[in-house]
Amino acid sequence: MKVYTYSEARQRLSDVLNIARTEEVVIKRRGGETFSIIFRKSEKSPFDVPGIKTKATTKDILDAVKESRERFAEQDVQD
Repeated sequence: MKVYTYSEARQRLSDVLNIARTEEVVIKRRGGETFSIIFRKSEKSPFDVPGIKTKATTKDILDAVKESRERFAEQDVQD
């Protein structure tokens, strides 16, 4: 376990976080408060999202995108 003062941790935050990957880091403040930094590996990617079931085809989706773009293009011309 590594122990840093608040000022040390603030000045060396990148190093502190790298150390926390392998061991617990404790930060102490003047008033006696202590805080622990513990590395937690993400279980999965934030981009790992479940799919949805739909009857829409690729053509349906592309047509909807095209229609939406045309609608916004018309609004830009009017403004």
